[in-house]
Amino acid sequence: MAPEFAIDVTGLNKYFGKKHVVRDLSLQVKRGEIFGFLGPNGSGKTTSIRLLCGLLTPDSGSGTCLGFDILRETSAIRREIGYMTQRFSLWEDLTIRENLEFIARMYGMQERRQAVAGAIDKLGLTSRQNQLAGTLSGGWKQRLALASCMLHHPKLLLLDEPTAGVDPKARRDFWNEINELAGTGITVLVSTHYMDEAERCHRLAYLAYGNLLVSGTAQEVVDSQALSGFEVSGPDLVHYAMLLRGLPGIEQITAFGSTLHVTGRDAVSLNTTASQKQKENTHLWTPIRAGLEDVFISLMEAAEEDNN
Repeated sequence: MAPEFAIDVTGLNKYFGKKHVVRDLSLQVKRGEIFGFLGPNGSGKTTSIRLLCGLLTPDSGSGTCLGFDILRETSAIRREIGYMTQRFSLWEDLTIRENLEFIARMYGMQERRQAVAGAIDKLGLTSRQNQLAGTLSGGWKQRLALASCMLHHPKLLLLDEPTAGVDPKARRDFWNEINELAGTGITVLVSTHYMDEAERCHRLAYLAYGNLLVSGTAQEVVDSQALSGFEVSGPDLVHYAMLLRGLPGIEQITAFGSTLHVTGRDAVSLNTTASQKQKENTHLWTPIRAGLEDVFISLMEAAEEDNN
């Protein structure tokens, strides 16, 4: 019987020179789970994902991926994973078919022609299989990259900001396919900056400066920060936001379309400030539940303060 966790690691650390990129990372990811990684650029998301799967060797720590030791059985792990990088990494001067055939040969697959033909048919590109990959749109490049990752039927899929630069429909279609793959038992690790994508993940981890700050479902992550919030509407919000900064209970002010989101952890102080400002009758203060994006910004600002 397969173990419950596709990934189970403890105390992973990674240095690049003197820079401590990942600090004491401990994490468990269930089989068939879509696990999302959030964090600012340079927070260690990509490095963490590669450590979890044996693509990078940690300087300390231990664990397993798909039942294999991440220190001693990296070759076995690599045979079971598909990796989709942020930038399109296939050969743009090869055709769709040629790209897939080359990848199938790299994996030493049996019945390569049938596998490639099946992937092309699933993509809906049979009539365009001889088109150069470099001439595809961003959405089709993305679908081709995913197909190439899945050719060898991996048990674990790594996606590094996979929808950067594609249109909303292509993003939605892509995530529908990811959910279908997870439904078949494939484990997915994905890094993203999009909050709507983060909410599609079964569980999340937020990293900053190499530290895992919080993990859990989207709702658990939001609840763990205990942010209170108000939506503020009215005239000249840019100037109004400047007047609000530093008032009791207000930790962050973020523009959301034609409103401001004003949040903080001290609910009593924030409510008092909101009540006082509401009496001025210049702006409307409406209580709201803080969302994942509010939490993301709060964590990012707190991490910056701790490292300055």
